[in-house]
Amino acid sequence: MYVPPVVPAPQAGGLADAVFDHAADDPDRVALGRKVDGEWQDVTAAEFRDQVLALAKGLIAQGVRFSDRVAIMCRTRYEWTLLDFALWTIGAQPVPIYPTSSAEQVMWILHDADISACIVEHEDHAMTVGSVIDRLPRMTRLWQLDADALDMLVASGEHIEDEIVHRHRRAVTPDSQATVIYTSGTTGRPKGCMLTHANFMYEADSIVARWEPVFHSKPGDEASTLLFLPISHVFGRMVEVAAIRGRVKLGHQPSLTASALLPDLAAFRPTFILAVPYIFEKIFHAARRKAEGEGRVKPFDKAVDVAVRYAEAGEHRSFGTAPGPGPALRVQHQLFDKLVYAKMRDAMGGRIRHAMSGGSAMERRLGLFYAGAGITIYEGYGLTESTAAATANPPERTRYGTVGQPIPGSSVHIAEDGEIWLYGGHIFSGYLNEPKATAETLRDGWLATGDIGALDEDGYLTITGRKKEILVTSGGKSVSPGPLEERVRLHPLVAQCIVVGNNRPYIAALVTLDNDAVAHWLRMRGKPEMGPSELVRDRDLETEIRRAVVAANTTVSQAESIRTFRILATQFSEEQGLLTPSLKLKRKAIENVYADEVDALYRA
Repeated sequence: MYVPPVVPAPQAGGLADAVFDHAADDPDRVALGRKVDGEWQDVTAAEFRDQVLALAKGLIAQGVRFSDRVAIMCRTRYEWTLLDFALWTIGAQPVPIYPTSSAEQVMWILHDADISACIVEHEDHAMTVGSVIDRLPRMTRLWQLDADALDMLVASGEHIEDEIVHRHRRAVTPDSQATVIYTSGTTGRPKGCMLTHANFMYEADSIVARWEPVFHSKPGDEASTLLFLPISHVFGRMVEVAAIRGRVKLGHQPSLTASALLPDLAAFRPTFILAVPYIFEKIFHAARRKAEGEGRVKPFDKAVDVAVRYAEAGEHRSFGTAPGPGPALRVQHQLFDKLVYAKMRDAMGGRIRHAMSGGSAMERRLGLFYAGAGITIYEGYGLTESTAAATANPPERTRYGTVGQPIPGSSVHIAEDGEIWLYGGHIFSGYLNEPKATAETLRDGWLATGDIGALDEDGYLTITGRKKEILVTSGGKSVSPGPLEERVRLHPLVAQCIVVGNNRPYIAALVTLDNDAVAHWLRMRGKPEMGPSELVRDRDLETEIRRAVVAANTTVSQAESIRTFRILATQFSEEQGLLTPSLKLKRKAIENVYADEVDALYRA
């Protein structure tokens, strides 16, 4: 499946040029929002350019040179975007390190990428880097953001002339390497994906050109987005670049917790957001718990059903298979819009009408609900190796439950074994220091993703599994765990689910609980608070989780079904090394840590 391009391939320049071009064209335009002492402040295009230029001078004064790799270990915040564009201005390559990385992981990236300098957020990060710095003779500089590192850098570069910076910037070409982003390491040691300025420019410009209308709450308003995804991940990095290049007002929020995120959504009031399905699930479940606590769960569930049917009717209309919502459904929808849907939109800032989702699959019914509630979510799919999105649902014809069609100027091919192959200007140039892995993954320019999927008659892609994650039972049955896990996770009490059964007689699962949902469930049933060890033995709770497992089993054959499960007392976390920063399960690590629990699932 091929989709024609909507923008030409970049012929000159690099990512930082947009900062200087925008400031020259429209210096007073609000380019970013920056939170200072709890209050949001506007940053104009001219102010951002001046800050980028001053920081670029400081980096040169401190010895950072063209093509040097500089690591950034930090949460999502304004300073990261400032550092990215300052480093790109002088032709250096920012290399992200996840802020939750262990000393061993940090050591590997700093060594493998031949890092010459590192910027960390706070003292804990500095101590992590400091614990391995004696084994890194190339790394000679370490700066800490919360110890006024940027002010120091700016002060040290005051004597550098502007022209020196611009000479560096003019030397950057589209094929210059922009960054090395390390994979999450779900199946082994992280590999460094080398991405060029052209990869980012082509991806960002294609997304902006094709989806720009959905960036707005209504025609003619100022487009803005709040970035809360980790910039250390390619998805967050792509949002950053696309916002700057697309002249979308950009804000930053470092926390994915509802208590931190929802107040900033209300204050910043973005017109659209980009997130992983987990965020949309949490917002939905929180709204339902609130309705149940107020004794309105039946009207809420009815509103959900109406929203799903309304969106599904609209989907049929867009594909020409039905006329759309009928009069009775439209009346019901209008009623629930005032009672339920508007309140959900208000909780997300009030202006969001569109969103993009990636990182993992979103359940079709959830996507339909949000669309019916007035927030259309365009689900997409991509990898670090494809500079984020490789496919996405088009604005005018969204097919819920799929990850859409190829982005403009790219192709998707399904190999004989079902593997998804990608081609286009957004595909990476290879893995750093890994020629064998590069040769196995890049085949005549095509990226062999390792994911399994299918294209329908209209070219919409559905992800069905991952080659390396296919389980084969001792009876020879092949099972893709992803769809089963996603169905179990639909239950509001379930936080995570991992399906096991490789070389075992049958399929089983480990399940973790959503703490907020469980606390609400206990209150609504008049049960006392329980500790984790008590909860996992509660018969009523086990019955609830069993319902989730039974519902998941209805989608597969008996041989593929989950025969038994175990509820765990604690969730899997990044800090334990059991989740990637994009919240994917690290299967081997989980099975190693919970080996006794897995073995117990197969005891007679």
